[in-house]
Order: sequence, then C-alpha cells, then structure tokens
Amino acid sequence: MEIILDALKNSILITGLVMIMMLLIEYINIHSNGSTLNKLQRSPVKQVILSAILGLVPGCVGGFAVVSLYTHNMVSFGSLIAMMISSSGDEAFIMLAMIPETALILFASLLIVGVLAGIAVDKFITFRKLKISPGHFELHPDNCSIREKTVFGSSVLDNLKSISKERALIMAGIGLFIIAVVMGLLEHDHMEGGIDMHNQMADHDHHNHQMAFNIFNERWINLIFAGVSLVTLYLTAKATNHFIVEHLWNHVVKKHLKSIFLWTFGALTIIHFGIQFLDIEHWLRENIFFMILIAALIGLIPESGPHMVFITLFAGGLIPFSVLFVSSLVQDGHTALPLLAESKKSFAKAKLINLTLGIVTGLILWSFGI
Repeated sequence: MEIILDALKNSILITGLVMIMMLLIEYINIHSNGSTLNKLQRSPVKQVILSAILGLVPGCVGGFAVVSLYTHNMVSFGSLIAMMISSSGDEAFIMLAMIPETALILFASLLIVGVLAGIAVDKFITFRKLKISPGHFELHPDNCSIREKTVFGSSVLDNLKSISKERALIMAGIGLFIIAVVMGLLEHDHMEGGIDMHNQMADHDHHNHQMAFNIFNERWINLIFAGVSLVTLYLTAKATNHFIVEHLWNHVVKKHLKSIFLWTFGALTIIHFGIQFLDIEHWLRENIFFMILIAALIGLIPESGPHMVFITLFAGGLIPFSVLFVSSLVQDGHTALPLLAESKKSFAKAKLINLTLGIVTGLILWSFGI
C-alpha cells in the first residue's frame, strides 16, 4: 500500500507540474499568433537551426509547425530530421518536472546533434520534394487565433461573475495544486530500496551542503512551480472564455491530463514493484546494450507515453544517461503523426535515420561510461 501511495503522490505532483507548463505554452503560442514561424524560409542551414529550436519547444506546437512547413516544401528534409531529433514531445514537460538539471543538458545535446544531423542529411542525402496540394494541411488544428486575435478579453472580475464550468474547474485544479505544493502534501517519502524521483540527479553533496541554496532541490523546484502556478491562475482568470474552452480545456486538459497521469502512475507503480520484488535493478544494470536497442525501437512509436518508462528508470538511477539519450533522440512524441498521414515515405526514412543515429550515439556514450 505504501508503494501505491508514494507512486500516487508522485504522479499527482508530476502531472500537475506538466499541466501548468502546458497551459503556459498554450498561452504563449496563441498570444503570439505563431509569428516566429514565418522566419523559417531562409538558407538551408538557418532552416535546420530554427527547426531544431522549434523541436525543443515542449509539447506538439513546434513539431507540428515544422511538419506543416515541410509538407508545403518550405523547409528541407534535413530540417525535418533536426526537429524530430531535438523534439521530445509531451515527455519534455515530464523531464523538466522530474529531472530538470539533466533535462537541460539533454535538450542542449539533442539540439546540437539535431543541427549537425540535419545539415549532414541536406548535404549528403537527396530527397524529392513532396507533391502536396496547397492549403491541405493546417499549421495547428487548434489555433483559433483568426477568430480571436487576443487571449485576453474582459476583466478578471467580469470573467468571474459569469464564470464557465471549464474556467471554474481549471482554476480550482490550479488552486488545489498550489495549496498541496506549498504545504508539501505531494512530496514523496524516501523508501528503502525505492527511487528518489527528484533529488538523485542534484543532491550528491547533500550531506555536506544541507543549508546551501540549490535551485534543483526538490523543495525549491516545487516552490518555484507554485509561483508559476499563481501566474497561470491569474492568466486563467483573465483569458477569454473562447480561449479557456477551445484551447485550455479541449486541447490541453481533455487531451493530455488523463494520459499523462495514467502513464506516470503506471510507470512509477510498475518500477516500484519491480525494484521491491523482482530485482529488475540487477538485470537493467547488466543489460545496458539491450536497453539501448529497446529504447531505440520503442522510440519508433509515434505517440507520447512509452518514453515515460525510460524517464522513470533514469530518475531512479536504474539506467545510464546513454539509454535516456537514445530514447529521447529516436522518439518525438506524436509530432510525427501528421507526417505519417501526409507522406509515409518521409516518415519511414526519417525514423530510419533517427533509429540508426540513436543506436550509434547511444553505444558511443555507453562505451565512455555515460
């Protein structure tokens, strides 16, 4: 029972952090009207760099943008490769919540590899342009900025006087999350033989620096996110009802909340039980080569969720960085699903390149003990 409760608290905390980040990304994306995406039509190298940077944006926004531009022959195939390598989909939010320090190192590494691979692909691989009818594929199906040019409309007081069900539920959820975080109700217990989801990556010198300020300490991270959550709560109170319903509720809450929580809770529970009763820790440490291959193959699945297992294993110190890197490089969340619909050949070729590159770089990192 203790294992279930610990996994449940971690799952609620992680899901809450992820949802807050998703809501903020949605505010930023819609409020900016995607204006930065028009800067992609430059030289091939600039296309690759900007596509890789867009891929780093947590969630699907940046990836969908690059896929759309590629299917309209506005960026190169190498740019598509760069985006798919640097992108981690929705799992980027989860890594920022669970292993923030490692996540920043990972994102920077993926950006570098993505840019280099994209430039190399454009230089050495010839790929014919797609024959796609104009206007066939939209930049982002949920972007309704044409209907409403601003995210914010009436005053907070006016919005609260005629508050909608969706706004009330979102604000209540954020409010309860802030209270739970500030009061420390969701901070996990350290179980003997269990896994410390947040501190193992940053607290190696904890006993020597107990009173030192550490931005990556679990308590400080949670308090920072509580502050960010307060900002999100205010924005939610001020946003237009159209934005609340169409973007936050339909796009973020309904599409992501359930799947993120279930994948997180499932992965944490299975791994907790595995450590306690099945001795998977020994098997994992002795079979890194197979874990690299498994991570690469699972990364081929164009869906968010499966990568969560490797994030959890790494956060628990059960697999090295090389395995997490391979999984992150090959997988790209569900940003490649529109590509699969538009051009199966492009999808297969891009995934094959990423699979090969992922396995090779993973084995190199492992050989250096990383």
